[in-house]
Amino acid sequence: MRRGPLLASLAAVVLLVGGGTWVLYGSSWLRVEKVTATGTEVLTPEQVLSAAAVPVGAPLVSVDTDEIENRVRGRLSRIDSVDVVRAWPHGIGLKVTERKPVLLIKKDANFVEVDASGVRFDTVPKAPEGVPVLELNAKQSPSARRFDEERLLHEAVLVAGSLPDPIAKETLQVKVGSYDSVVLELTRGRTVAWGSGEQSDAKGRALTALLKAAPKAARFDVSVPTAPAVSGS
Repeated sequence: MRRGPLLASLAAVVLLVGGGTWVLYGSSWLRVEKVTATGTEVLTPEQVLSAAAVPVGAPLVSVDTDEIENRVRGRLSRIDSVDVVRAWPHGIGLKVTERKPVLLIKKDANFVEVDASGVRFDTVPKAPEGVPVLELNAKQSPSARRFDEERLLHEAVLVAGSLPDPIAKETLQVKVGSYDSVVLELTRGRTVAWGSGEQSDAKGRALTALLKAAPKAARFDVSVPTAPAVSGS
């Protein structure tokens, strides 16, 4: 067997691998030059870029995308998820998804935003339009010992998060008196007896039908979604 051609082939492979490694890590060809952020609604792209702190000038292949994701989520509580991708040959792209409030908790002159998972993710000075405010009056409830405020908040979030969009936009308050006594205050002085957070999807459909069938009614009851009722005008 001839050793000359074999050694030559091995040398070529070494040079190829070494050259490829140099291109990826040592050259100036494949380095981070541009970082972009998309998907923001309340936040600005600049805030996301600042939180990401992507090392501009670093070899693109060496950028730790998981670390960037963790930084963004850790520094910006409004961010629910972020997808970090390499955009060869010189870019990093950040696609973010912001948390959306389904309920507000009044705190002094501010409002705490709560998402559909029950995460309290931000405090804002002005209530976002179309997001109901929680009113929790359960201290005198017979079930107060069994269902503490955190459990009742969970029920309120479950209800608020299940409301069809048109109804959510007209809901001003979610009032919780006990586990099975959730009441919605709608625009135009209308009230809805919701009951507990159970069967919320069915209750949402029932309420949608009632609002269409009796647009001038003042009180709606969907606590038993198979037997909804309306009254007042």
